Amino acid sequence: MKIYSTRHGQTDYNKQDIILGTTDIELNETGLSQAQELAEKVAGHNDIDLIISSPMKRAMKTAQLVAEKNGLEIIADDRLREWDYGEYESKSRYTDGFTENKVNFGVKMGRTGESLMQLTHRVYYLLDEIIEKYNDKNVLLVSHGGVCRVIETYFNDMTTEQFAGWFMGNCQLIEYTAE
Repeated sequence: MKIYSTRHGQTDYNKQDIILGTTDIELNETGLSQAQELAEKVAGHNDIDLIISSPMKRAMKTAQLVAEKNGLEIIADDRLREWDYGEYESKSRYTDGFTENKVNFGVKMGRTGESLMQLTHRVYYLLDEIIEKYNDKNVLLVSHGGVCRVIETYFNDMTTEQFAGWFMGNCQLIEYTAE
């Protein structure tokens, strides 16, 4: 079984380096183009059977463009929604404390958001379920930067420093093998 992971196309918040977690905004023009390019790339692989997507607008639009091009079904799963960044939401990525808070396992982001432990729990639980339920299929996950980082840790060990520096580009496609 293969699990492919991608991050939604670009939004205006991404372009402006604004923290984007639970704010549910659309893709911008660049993001729509990126999603179209991703749809072409997925067509080239010709081995994806199913898309599971975050229900947030930016991820769902990305998934819809890929699904339309490739004749695939989309299942929305709330466990793929982006990390709740709490009081950091809609602030600059360079806000004091944000980078440090991202690697504090048991500390809620921005005092009111999710901890890394909470995020990891929901994403790992989903991955375990997908591997059990769809072990005869190849699945594309369409989600968000924070979620993609956690997906990477499911398949590849990372130090805290590696985790803090790991980045997934908009509509980048990563392939994992699940056994």
